[in-house]
Amino acid sequence: MKSNFNIQLSLDSKTKNNLYQEALKVRSHAYAPYSGYHVGASVLWSNGHITTGVNVENASYGATVCAERNAIFSGIAQTPDLKIKAICVVTDQANPWPPCGLCRQVIAEFALSDCLIILGNTQLLAQEIAFKDLFPMAFEPKHLKA
Repeated sequence: MKSNFNIQLSLDSKTKNNLYQEALKVRSHAYAPYSGYHVGASVLWSNGHITTGVNVENASYGATVCAERNAIFSGIAQTPDLKIKAICVVTDQANPWPPCGLCRQVIAEFALSDCLIILGNTQLLAQEIAFKDLFPMAFEPKHLKA
């Protein structure tokens, strides 16, 4: 596996590689008959547990669920009240894509303040982004408190 990290954040290379391998492994399970765009995601939780997810399309294309949200929802179902430490998203595209707007909002509600987003494709880990830089003015649960 090649690596081309743009910034250095708080995860060691072994953890980053593990997240990448998990996302890469599940990516092949994606159900994308309409777009052909296969995505796998892995989420590292504050307790060290990793959950994974894939994108799932259906005929009502707008109801498609992204890999990131599937991985997050899986973690919430298994162990509520945890925070996301990092997310790795692996696509089959030459230029890996960051999470969509819907995913960014879900991440904002469940992430630690220093959450790391790791992007890659089937060949390499391409980029790291601090979530606060990806979504600087996120609507977070603290905004709901009176």
